[in-house]
Amino acid sequence: MKSLSIYFEGGGDKSAQRATLRQGMNAFLSSLKDQACAKRWQWKLVPCGGRSQTFAAFQNARNQASESEIVILLVDAEAPITASTRVEHLRLRIGDGWDLTGVPEDHIHLMAQAMEAWIVADPEALAKYYGQGFQRNALPKRANLEEEPKTDCADKLAKATEKTQKGEYHKIKHAGDLLGRISEQKVRAYCPHAEILFTKVCGLIETH
Repeated sequence: MKSLSIYFEGGGDKSAQRATLRQGMNAFLSSLKDQACAKRWQWKLVPCGGRSQTFAAFQNARNQASESEIVILLVDAEAPITASTRVEHLRLRIGDGWDLTGVPEDHIHLMAQAMEAWIVADPEALAKYYGQGFQRNALPKRANLEEEPKTDCADKLAKATEKTQKGEYHKIKHAGDLLGRISEQKVRAYCPHAEILFTKVCGLIETH
């Protein structure tokens, strides 16, 4: 049986926290899951916590994978993407220097510059989730949210949510719930590397 596994960054160190993030990511990627399941593929999402742990888990899974298994890596870009490929970005970025020799480009994907760019792409979902006190005008307004510096995106999201009953955005507490609520179409429209993720993984499922 063919299978598709996505090893992705985030979720913290506790199993309950990772389970919440997995559920949210599963909902956000539901169109890909449905496509895989329609072909009777196994579908697996693995939140791995920290960045280095994610890369190590991906390497281990890839080394043990059968020919019928596709293993995907999904991590934050952490910085503007100036390299010609995603593999090259992760090789050249200071702090990574990852050797991905032999890994197909379509198996490597980036949340650019971080997962928060996906989250702020859907202000309507954020407003509904946070409720009274949410300050939509504080959110980034770029047409391409991947051009928003990572720290600025995080700061603006914190500002937009700080006066709500749920409190200021917290990645561990809120990201899983929000991933399950945001619009795939809006994220793909405002985050080009999200569009790449959906398009390329869809292509992998269709052609294998």
